[in-house]
Amino acid sequence: MRARVAVDREAEIAVASLRAVGVEPRRIHLCTSAAEARVAYEAGDFIAAADLATVIDLPFEVVVEATGHPEAGARHARLAIEADRHLAIVSKEVDSVIGPGLARLAAARGRVVTPVDGDQPSLLVGLITWAETLGLEIVAAGKASEYDFVFDAASGLVTSNGRTISAPAFAAAWSLGDRPVAELVAARAAAASVLPQRAVPDLCELLVVANATGFSPDRPDLHAPIARIPEVPTMLAEREEGGLLSGTRRLDVFHCLRAPDEVSFAGGVFVLVRCTDRASWQMLAEKGHPVSRSGSTAMVYVPRHLLGIEAATSVMEAALLGVSSGGLAPRPHLDLVARATQDLAAGSVLEMGGHHHTIEGAEAELVPGAALAEDAPAPFYLAANCRLARAVSRGQAITFGDLEFAAGSELLALRRRQDALFFGAAAAADKVAAAL
Repeated sequence: MRARVAVDREAEIAVASLRAVGVEPRRIHLCTSAAEARVAYEAGDFIAAADLATVIDLPFEVVVEATGHPEAGARHARLAIEADRHLAIVSKEVDSVIGPGLARLAAARGRVVTPVDGDQPSLLVGLITWAETLGLEIVAAGKASEYDFVFDAASGLVTSNGRTISAPAFAAAWSLGDRPVAELVAARAAAASVLPQRAVPDLCELLVVANATGFSPDRPDLHAPIARIPEVPTMLAEREEGGLLSGTRRLDVFHCLRAPDEVSFAGGVFVLVRCTDRASWQMLAEKGHPVSRSGSTAMVYVPRHLLGIEAATSVMEAALLGVSSGGLAPRPHLDLVARATQDLAAGSVLEMGGHHHTIEGAEAELVPGAALAEDAPAPFYLAANCRLARAVSRGQAITFGDLEFAAGSELLALRRRQDALFFGAAAAADKVAAAL
């Protein structure tokens, strides 16, 4: 595998990236036209460009879309598919709005759209697939949130994402023991109430998994308990087994609670499986596998996600095998939507920003997927960077009709195509035919 083409809105950044990985500066060409790019490519050199359109006709096999920008990512995805390239989509913001539609459009041209190993959605889809292949019954699946909660009992301090607070109440809430799960989860949430306990990226990534697997969240904003690693199979068990969940095949996250000298879950992924053979799982528990206190569920996990380091396997699977490391035929089972956390005035812009690509004044939640409609909640990253056509009150969902879209929005056009593929008249006719 060779990556000789780098694209960034500021082409100088692409040049710097190539230099940073050891490419000789004399072999890097900043190209502003397709002709320049072709000459450099045929010479075996490296290309930096400011626009994917400049290089899209070069004979490479896979486009890796990693901008994180919904509108730009939609354009790049369209260009890649129309040029008969495989698409490795790192930008979960794009995937959350139009991922299943992109996969369907690419498949029609004999190409694949894939998430990337190293990021949690792909790793979790792989773990779910592995468990189901073995015939294990999955009660729940999920991932650790991005940041641990590290409690220092000596000082009574909790640190998460570089922020430290005084939280002496964690001392009394450190061990689960025989306590009711809901009680302990509430106590820990209260003790850490000034720290964020819901993150848009967590919900967005689980939506990608849901669309690939058909699994669903137990509640729109997730339970997201603060939990020590051995507690997870107890906390995310079904309620009749003493856990939080109302059913099986659920998706959730947990915030890894640990002491400063304890190992982290490292943003890994997990499945909780039914312990149908108690004797076998007792043996596995003795070998250190986490089993719930009731003995009914066990956790199997991958304690890592190495981001770009692992992405190469997904790129190679697409190019060499023509397969996705995500779902084989994803469907829009869920939408990530936005709800106002404050009164939002007409004319204000829902600007996306920050490391987590959040929208100030809005929170995210997961709802059943549906076609765009005037009074239906709008997908979170379709709403991002749009202007409000009318005021939205605190607590209200931001609907499609609340938004003004820029002329020629590629993200909106591709979402409409996805809606037609999965919710349109032809899709309804196919569903009826399948039922017959």
